Amino acid sequence: MPTLNEASRLPRALSKLDWADEVIVVDGGSTDESADLARAGGARVLVLAGRTIGAQRNAGITAARNHWILALDADEEVTPELRASLDDLAAHSPAEHSAFRVRSRNWHLGRELRFGPWGRDLKVRVFSRDRRYTDARVHEHLDALDDVGTLDGTLLHHPYRDLSHQVAKIAKYAQWAAQDLHARGRRATIWDLLSRPTWRFARDYFVYSGWRDGRAGFIVSSVSAFSVFLKYACLLTRFD
Repeated sequence: MPTLNEASRLPRALSKLDWADEVIVVDGGSTDESADLARAGGARVLVLAGRTIGAQRNAGITAARNHWILALDADEEVTPELRASLDDLAAHSPAEHSAFRVRSRNWHLGRELRFGPWGRDLKVRVFSRDRRYTDARVHEHLDALDDVGTLDGTLLHHPYRDLSHQVAKIAKYAQWAAQDLHARGRRATIWDLLSRPTWRFARDYFVYSGWRDGRAGFIVSSVSAFSVFLKYACLLTRFD
């Protein structure tokens, strides 16, 4: 579990993991009590300041003593159904696959987001300890996945405390995403600022049926479009 200033959510997250054989928290240099709270909650704590989330995850994987890894965030909770799937996986190794997707059920703005991109949220979160994450600043993912199954059960996910937290978070992620694009040789134009946010809103709200989540769906789709605008605005103004 990578953390950075998660003192408000970490105790609850760790209290839900008392069934795990080992919990490793990799702290990114928090200025709050995250590291101390993690230790108090029974986790093994590693400190890796100033690195990407992918690097934090990789440090935790390297330190792990078990074959199977469950990658979590401090805002996620394992359901009993997923825990049962994990118990079955551990009991019947070698498994059919070396990595597994898990579906997230996402809550924001007072409701579960059942449609839009949040309603189709499958992530590879369970894998053998020989796997490693990319070092991308945003949307880190496991390298070279070609053998992936799907586990029963879900993760309960509360990605943002409120709307202001979401806006602050996307502003930070937009800068990181722009750095990733620049490192890959990408450049931005005014056309990117016009077309890409428009398409993101249309995709999330209409194509992925975000409108079915009511006003929350409209707000989330709008903020998602704004995040794309910020990313390309950062790329245009900082690197061109």
